[in-house]
Amino acid sequence: MDAFTVEVRRGDVVEAVHRVHVVAADEVHGDAALVCLLRSSAKPIQAIPLVEAYDDLDDDELAIACASHQAEPAQLDAVRKLLARAGATADDLEHGTQPGRPEGTLGHNCSGKHAGMLAACRANGWPFEGYGLPQHPLQRRIHELVGGVEYATDGCGVPTFATTLAEAASLFERVPPRIRAAMQARPELVGGEGADDTDLMHARPGLIAKRGAEGLFCADGLAVKVEDGSTRAIRPVLGVVLGIDEFVSVPVTNSRREIVGEITVGA
Repeated sequence: MDAFTVEVRRGDVVEAVHRVHVVAADEVHGDAALVCLLRSSAKPIQAIPLVEAYDDLDDDELAIACASHQAEPAQLDAVRKLLARAGATADDLEHGTQPGRPEGTLGHNCSGKHAGMLAACRANGWPFEGYGLPQHPLQRRIHELVGGVEYATDGCGVPTFATTLAEAASLFERVPPRIRAAMQARPELVGGEGADDTDLMHARPGLIAKRGAEGLFCADGLAVKVEDGSTRAIRPVLGVVLGIDEFVSVPVTNSRREIVGEITVGA
């Protein structure tokens, strides 16, 4: 089947159109062989060295290690908890800062993943310095877990991996039960208020989901890629593919919070 067309309407005018490729359990829309980078959708896999290293991790520690968080108070508390486990501080986080985010490196949306990486390094006796470099033992282990794929550098400085959309749809088959349970127990830590992955896990208990940059979204048996990288086209496609009525139409609002249009899958 053809890729989905998602239309952004303001009033009766179509202002923008996005093409969206989807591989689901029993259907393909668009190009299943499309190559994309996993970006933050790989975080549940990147957290495996952490869960391999400890048998006493709490749900909040594992969920935040899988998160692209919004610096909400509970999320920052979970990052601090992982840093304490690692015997590290925010100064040890090697991802830098993001404009407009609070608390310096702590507020970076990948700080939970990086804190988990530091904790895994501590448990394994690996150095903190350079933990994000491809040659570091931690990143070599993650490369093994993802598979023998090409990599580039992610926005937070660690390797990210190239894969086809079909392969991305089966990615979460490799997520261990302990990580799955933590994400399901604490979905609000994985994304945050209004995040597509958090909202999908609330709408479909039992699923795990993780959004990535440039319009990638992965869940159990599902991968979605917006061709132009826009994330706003993801939710209506999830609504259609998964039969979630409340996702099918996304309102377009103005600065007065008035609804002035909608984002929907086109005919």
